[in-house]
Amino acid sequence: MKKNITLAAVLTAAALVVAAVGTLLCAGLLGRIDNPGTGGWDNSLMLPTNVASAVALILAVTDAAAAALLGVLITSEIKTSKALKAEKTVNKRKMRFAKLHEADLNAKKAAAAVYDDIDGLKTLCEDFRNFAAFDSGLYYDLKTVRSYIAAMSITRLTVLQGISGTGKTSLAYTFGKFIGRNSVVAPVQPSWKDRSDMIGYYNEFTDTYTETDLLLSLYEANYSDDVFTVILDEMNISRVEYYFAEFLSLLELPASDSRRIRVTSDSRENDPELLKSGTLKLPENVWFAGTANNDDSTLAISDKVYDRAFVIEMDRRSLPFNAPETKKKRISAERLESLFTAARAETKVSDETKNKLAALDEYLISGFQITFGNRIMRQTENFIPVYIACGGTETEALDIMIRGKIMRKLEALNPVYVRAHAEGLVEEINRLFGRGALVSTLEYINKYRNG
Repeated sequence: MKKNITLAAVLTAAALVVAAVGTLLCAGLLGRIDNPGTGGWDNSLMLPTNVASAVALILAVTDAAAAALLGVLITSEIKTSKALKAEKTVNKRKMRFAKLHEADLNAKKAAAAVYDDIDGLKTLCEDFRNFAAFDSGLYYDLKTVRSYIAAMSITRLTVLQGISGTGKTSLAYTFGKFIGRNSVVAPVQPSWKDRSDMIGYYNEFTDTYTETDLLLSLYEANYSDDVFTVILDEMNISRVEYYFAEFLSLLELPASDSRRIRVTSDSRENDPELLKSGTLKLPENVWFAGTANNDDSTLAISDKVYDRAFVIEMDRRSLPFNAPETKKKRISAERLESLFTAARAETKVSDETKNKLAALDEYLISGFQITFGNRIMRQTENFIPVYIACGGTETEALDIMIRGKIMRKLEALNPVYVRAHAEGLVEEINRLFGRGALVSTLEYINKYRNG
């Protein structure tokens, strides 16, 4: 458009010059008509009077046409500029996060949450187990329920692992239903590679953000004190350490505003209120539960993930039982955390148990060149008091931790080597913790002995 205006301006200027010549010609002609014989300056052109008059008229018409064209082009340019400016204004005001903006509005209109009180973790475990059985016909043994709730006290990622059909997804989903905040189920796809597969991505063509239910749940959790559960269904159908890498790193950080997940590469004035420089805080009241099947269609979960998560093996169905009618109980994350803190204050892991764990670590280092390190030791010391508060025993809790967190490291070794040294490992565990006391741990090692 600007090029057209420039061309029109040049043509108009040229037309004006030529028209001026034509005007002088006309003036000269008029002078000759009024004063015959006097002549005019146009005589030098040696043009007949009728030809000069025609040329002058053509030039004048051309000049008028060029001026009119210039006016049309300038008017068109002004209208186009206004339209482009209006379009930019609309795009600037356009909200690219429709669901998150709605969450902002709902948060402002929402009434203060009312939470139910619970007597303690033991009651919480029993009520949840009865609720699952009565409401949904799902039966879980108390050991599994206690493990799931106690796991929430030491990590934000619990892996429910085992054969298909044992109620892994249902356990986490029903827990969300029981505590008054439905879980978000995110079915993992084989193509998942990074965080955008979980939380969505920006679409440049539509200038909008494709928001997932998981992103919305994380956003809403920042406005609430509810216990939020996100279920990564079939989490090992893709590499967990790829798509969940950023979350794993953030979950290791202390609870603070620095735990922020990257949502967009830029920020706008009209972005949702809780987005700061394109990032969203990963709140403390969100727990992840991943389900993992062990078959040919899935991938092995790395030791990095296992170290940061808590694994619950679910290889068999629990037996049905008669459960009394049990209602939901809306529980706040603050209340749940206070129960975990109280459990650790009430029960301390004895020095004798710590020494036994240290002795087991030394044995594994010398015999198998593996160690479970400070993280697992710290998790064990925090898990045991909470599990006891849930109604279990210290021996049971030790068995769960040693089986799930320590013996699992044997899977990285040559199975032939493990089988050759399994007998000595069994004897050491019996010597430290009592013969036959750690039932699940011994069952696991015996798979190598009998394999």
